Parts: sequence; structure tokens; C-alpha cells
Amino acid sequence: MNHRLTTIAALTLALCCGAASAAVDEAKLVYKQAQETAASNYKVARARCDAIAGNPKDVCIAEAQTQRVRSEEEAGAYYKNTLKAYTKSRMKIAEANFDLDKARCGAFAGNQKDVCVSQAKATLVATKADAKADRAAMEARANAREDKRTAEYQVAKEKCDAFAGATKDSCMSAAKAQYGK
Repeated sequence: MNHRLTTIAALTLALCCGAASAAVDEAKLVYKQAQETAASNYKVARARCDAIAGNPKDVCIAEAQTQRVRSEEEAGAYYKNTLKAYTKSRMKIAEANFDLDKARCGAFAGNQKDVCVSQAKATLVATKADAKADRAAMEARANAREDKRTAEYQVAKEKCDAFAGATKDSCMSAAKAQYGK
């Protein structure tokens, strides 16, 4: 009987791990495909830029690079699925957009160019600040959720103190299960 239960448990574990492994493999495959698509789209866009000369060519190249960075970073953040990855992705995309804005500023001269570059820097700083603030806000919300769950668990424990014996044990088990403690 025990051998049969052990075999069933082992098969169940293998199926669950296999499904989880398949999900990870599928996510990795989607990520790799996104990278390959970004690289091929960049090559096509870059080839179109070769027919252009001067500052418009620089802008064309910067647009192609920005699109590649955006595609790769969004795919990477989605694949990693962490707050840190999403924030890092937003930072790199902001830097790529800054490079694009600088290339666009190359069409101007004198004070107009200086103003354009200053505006591009201001946009970069604002975008990075927003990404950091969003990350801090998300972390604060996660911490608040955890604090609320802990407080609710404490209340449930207090309610269980009114019971004794098996009823109290049952109540405590239910509270632990409900609040993940």
C-alpha cells in the first residue's frame, strides 16, 4: 500500500514539475523569439537608413536602435517578471529615447540645439525619476499588504484564544492557512 502511494506521489510530482518546466521553457522560447524579431527588425530598419545621408540618417539609425532596445527590454522584463527587471527596462528605454532625442537635436544649431538637448536631458531625468517612484510605490504597497495580513492574522489568533483544546488547534490551523503563516 505504501509503495503504491509513494509511486502515485512521485508521478504527481513529476507531472507538476514537468508542467512547470514546460511553462518555463515556453516563456524562454517566447523571450528568445522576441529577441530574434527585434534583431531582424533592426537589421531591416538599419538597411533602410543606408539610403539616407546626413542628420536624417543619424535620426533613422537612432530610431532603429531605440525600437530594438524597447523590444528587447520589454521582452526581457516580461520574461524575468520582477519589479527590478521592469524598472531596469524602463531606465534603458529612457536612455535609448534620450539618444534618439539627441540625434534629432543634431538638426538644429546654436541656442536652439542647446535648448533641444536640455529638453532631452530633462525628459530623461523625469522618466527615470518616474520609474524609481513607481518602483518605490509598488514596494510600499506590497509592504502594506503584508502588514495588513499580519495584523489580520493577529486578530484571528486573538479570536482563537477564546477556545480551548482541539477547537483552538483547529481555529489556529485555519487562521494559519488563511493568512499564509
